[in-house]
Amino acid sequence: MKFSPDYLLQQLRHHPGTPCYQVAFSGGLDSHVLLYALCSLRELLDAEIGAVHIHHGLQQDADMWESQCQQVCDGLELPYVSLRVDARALHGESPEAAARSARYAALADWLPAGHCLLTAQHQDDQAETLLLQLLRGSGVNGLAAMPVMSTLGAGRHLRPLLAVTREALYQYATTNKLSWIEDPSNTDTGFDRNYLRRQVLPVLRERWPAVASSLSRSASHCADAAHLLADLAEQDLQALSGREHTLSLASLVALPPARQSNVLRHWIRQVSGGAPSAAVLARVINDITRSRRDSEPCVRWGNFEIRRYREELFLLQQAEAGEHPGVLAWNLSGSLELPGPGGVLTATAATGCGIRAAAVPAGSVQVAWRQGGECCPPAGRGHRHRLKKLFQEQGIPPWERSRIPLIYLQGQLAAVAGLWVCEPFQAGPAEPGLVINWSPVHQSSN
Repeated sequence: MKFSPDYLLQQLRHHPGTPCYQVAFSGGLDSHVLLYALCSLRELLDAEIGAVHIHHGLQQDADMWESQCQQVCDGLELPYVSLRVDARALHGESPEAAARSARYAALADWLPAGHCLLTAQHQDDQAETLLLQLLRGSGVNGLAAMPVMSTLGAGRHLRPLLAVTREALYQYATTNKLSWIEDPSNTDTGFDRNYLRRQVLPVLRERWPAVASSLSRSASHCADAAHLLADLAEQDLQALSGREHTLSLASLVALPPARQSNVLRHWIRQVSGGAPSAAVLARVINDITRSRRDSEPCVRWGNFEIRRYREELFLLQQAEAGEHPGVLAWNLSGSLELPGPGGVLTATAATGCGIRAAAVPAGSVQVAWRQGGECCPPAGRGHRHRLKKLFQEQGIPPWERSRIPLIYLQGQLAAVAGLWVCEPFQAGPAEPGLVINWSPVHQSSN
């Protein structure tokens, strides 16, 4: 297929409009063709055009490339922005992955709301991506490779050239006498993508000339399958969901095994923002769904964990390590922000409910946390109960109990924030009272 600006225009019109197309401009052949072709469509587009360059700082010529991109944009009379990132790989991290993560993080932060970022990945890039995902043992989401359209920050990300070969882009560039930057790292076969591009795909192409097109078509089929699986998972999730970020265990195990894995993967991705490994899914199914009913199993990975309590699965973000500070004094004026992931306490004046205002000495209370053995006779119950029993009655999971603030008056437990007032401190029907509200920081928030 021959590339032309008309083809690009058709691709853009397949997607929602935007006030501005921002081209990710590295200065290489692909992005230069995309930028040049887009500029030739100015009079036909109801949108502004701009260019954004990422300065990775990984090559000694990076400053010169930044300047060259500026010159190209000046010649095209385009707004130009250069973003500098720290793309150095951490210990054990792939340099390719580190640069990609830094690049897209910077673009997501910068992209103005409603704008559409255009990147120049083409059919050959898509084929390489599919092969990489195959070699990593990815599922259908990974095998879908790069999507044509996705969200990015406050805007959208469009790859309009995924059906165009690199050869077609090269022919367009030479016909229009474009010049471009050659990054020497692109010849380093120590990088996985370069190895596929230079060592593997040429061999495959000798036997199967249309290999890039075929692999890209397979990626498209996988993308369709991934959408269908996501739709099925969403239907299952509606039937399984309980409280926030919980699943019904009984309903989950009633599903066939493949649907169990599918809905768990979808649920975890929704809450954590990332897909769990096959090993994590296997541990959830084997260690959590199949353990004894009286056990409290837990599967941890990264910053997240899945726990089971009373036939429900909880997906939690692990709280930062640290102990509660002991006892805090609070004068009840304004809110009290608790340390770490403790949340916020507020006090509201009321009549006939909450703690008796007259019982609060000098308008202040002490805030502490459970140590074990605390008792509280809830108003109307008539006798003392250990907090453990009260928490069990309320169905509060064990890992949440130590996070709940306790309100003390002169050394006596007066209330459990957000839950109960202890009988001796309960405001009478016509008495002024203080309602203590607790807004926790949910461990399950992403």
